[in-house]
Amino acid sequence: MSKIALVDDDRNILTSVAMTLEAEGFEVDTYNDGQTALDAFSKRLPDMAVLDIKMPRMDGMDLLQRLRQKSSMPVIFLTSKDDEIDEVLGLRMGADDYVKKPFSQRLLVERIRALLRRQEAVAGDIGPTTEETKVMVRGHLTMDPLRHAVKWKGNDVSLTVTEFLLLQALAQRPGFVKSRDQLMDVAYDDQVYVDDRTIDSHIKRLRKKMRQADDDFAAIETLYGIGYRYNEE
Repeated sequence: MSKIALVDDDRNILTSVAMTLEAEGFEVDTYNDGQTALDAFSKRLPDMAVLDIKMPRMDGMDLLQRLRQKSSMPVIFLTSKDDEIDEVLGLRMGADDYVKKPFSQRLLVERIRALLRRQEAVAGDIGPTTEETKVMVRGHLTMDPLRHAVKWKGNDVSLTVTEFLLLQALAQRPGFVKSRDQLMDVAYDDQVYVDDRTIDSHIKRLRKKMRQADDDFAAIETLYGIGYRYNEE
């Protein structure tokens, strides 16, 4: 049973969403501000967190930043209906997905299940050993899906599930272009729609993390209007 942390200062949302998730078989912990959630996470991390952005004491952005210092667990943001800035900033800070308020609880459940399936696939917990679960070496890059481990020039790089899947998809075929649509198919289930901006934000975050390991990292090339390509160094 997966444990989901739901963090929102709207008690109606906490109550109704928690009931829905529990009916779907999840274990749910609820928190009405970011600081309370962070204190609880220091004792035990959930399998996934669903975070509102605007909250008292500590908002969702600050909580995500603290989380990413110690964990790559999946995170979904709940964003205001018209606040595109929050969506983009959240993705660049390391969120895996976002859902706009007001939202369908069925949609949120599908997004949660999709992220958990992706996490299981990356961890190698389902199915026999395949090309996707073998250790992959591409020049200075080493990826171990079974351990969710990435190294660049021997330096560890901590990636979220989404970032890992995107890098894996690009690096599997160096020199070949992957369109945004193809990358969406890799990172998201068919029933989950995301736009081009979401993929672009994940790639920017991925590049930033790789450059923290190596200032000269330039293996991911943007082909404007087409997509992205991994160039083996």
